[in-house]
Amino acid sequence: MNNDFVQTLITTGKLAFWTTLILFILGLPIAYFLAYSRFRLKSVVEALISMPMVLPPTVLGFYILVAYSPQNWFGQMMEQWFDVRLAFSFSGVLIASIICSLPFMVQPLQNGLAALPSSLKEASYTMGKSSLTTFFRVLLPNIRGSVIIAVAMTSAHCVGEFGIVLMVGGNMPGATRVASIALYDEVQALNYKAANQYALVLFLVSFVVLTIIYSINKKTV
Repeated sequence: MNNDFVQTLITTGKLAFWTTLILFILGLPIAYFLAYSRFRLKSVVEALISMPMVLPPTVLGFYILVAYSPQNWFGQMMEQWFDVRLAFSFSGVLIASIICSLPFMVQPLQNGLAALPSSLKEASYTMGKSSLTTFFRVLLPNIRGSVIIAVAMTSAHCVGEFGIVLMVGGNMPGATRVASIALYDEVQALNYKAANQYALVLFLVSFVVLTIIYSINKKTV
């Protein structure tokens, strides 16, 4: 294994790790809100969250890249306040990855919470437990399968992402070059041995994730 191959896998793993961790923290309250709240525009909010699942990644990546531009308020604010340029940087790719992978975290958690009987919450409240305690001590342990599926799907999607990373981060070795982009580069260069290495890693990740998901579904049936 050469240094470029190892560095690319490290960048890919780092992006998947931070994306999954941040989305797990953000996804729990969002999923709870969507599972138990009833309001007129709920369908609109759910549609917006789910958009990355149906929208071409290049379209989403384009609008994110435009938002990162110093000519727009977000990019201008980041540059003036924090001296940070998000375009073609790991931080910029991370934010884009979080946006793109949001539904893969939120939807399994939301479905898991919505499927729980209301008697669980009611019994906890009757015993004097707070909403926070009820969530972490009663509801969350009962959706372990959904949590594992959400984490696995988010990680796998992030590892295999191509369009968003290429649009927002480009192809900078050691910074924004991930396995999916490296695979494309090696095929273009007719370096099939290196391409096979990247393809094998992506294949194994996908296989492991699907095995985990099907194993959990089998246990819950």
